[in-house]
Amino acid sequence: MLTTDFQLVKSDPVAGAMSAPIHVLAIDDDPSVRQMIADYLGDNEIQVTTLASGQAIADVMARHTIDLLILDLKLPGEDGMQIARNLRAESDVPIIILTGRKEEADRVMGLELGADDYLTKPFSPRELLARIRALLRRSRTHETVADGLARIRAYRFAGWELNVRLRRLMSPQSETIPITNSEFNLLVAFLAAPRRVLSREQLLDSSRLHNDEVFDRSVDVQVGRLRRKIEPKGSRTALIRTERGAGYVFAADVETVR
Repeated sequence: MLTTDFQLVKSDPVAGAMSAPIHVLAIDDDPSVRQMIADYLGDNEIQVTTLASGQAIADVMARHTIDLLILDLKLPGEDGMQIARNLRAESDVPIIILTGRKEEADRVMGLELGADDYLTKPFSPRELLARIRALLRRSRTHETVADGLARIRAYRFAGWELNVRLRRLMSPQSETIPITNSEFNLLVAFLAAPRRVLSREQLLDSSRLHNDEVFDRSVDVQVGRLRRKIEPKGSRTALIRTERGAGYVFAADVETVR
């Protein structure tokens, strides 16, 4: 179990070996509810960060790529409705609200403000997991291809995560790896077309290397630098494979986070 400055992050190390797990942010003032959510979802290969209030939501979402948010509307001294309104104004991240059984008006208002689903307390963690999975499936299948590409927030591959909006590369050990603009653009080109042969010319166009060097071999130099950052020394698994006479292939499965 990994701890954060806020309260708890729990992830499955086996699942993270191949691809980063779904990351859920749960906000509830009840420590027993937070622990139940973290334990159950963590046991089902979902990474969880929990908060006791809404004050640090923006900080967490700036530092991590959050796939879904669970929000208790009855936070002491805070307006849960306003938190939900602010979240929806700033992000398309799916939101599940938590309410009491007798608070129908809150459920209706929460949904009108842009929440995607709700659960009444007390709730079954198994039902919460089912709703999370269903909600993520719906949010990903209802987008057009163009909308999906425009709204990609991050790419995940082999335990790595590239946050597109923050231009931040995180290693499987949760370390931030410095990356130049050219390396970032080159990596995005690879991640947008995994397991496809990309010619040097395609990579030049995608990574905008023409502004720096006009020779095809500039791609080889950039690919070499990128490899040294994302392929550990001594590793037998090559994430970027050379196709002689054709170009390069990104040889790993890639997950997009929208």
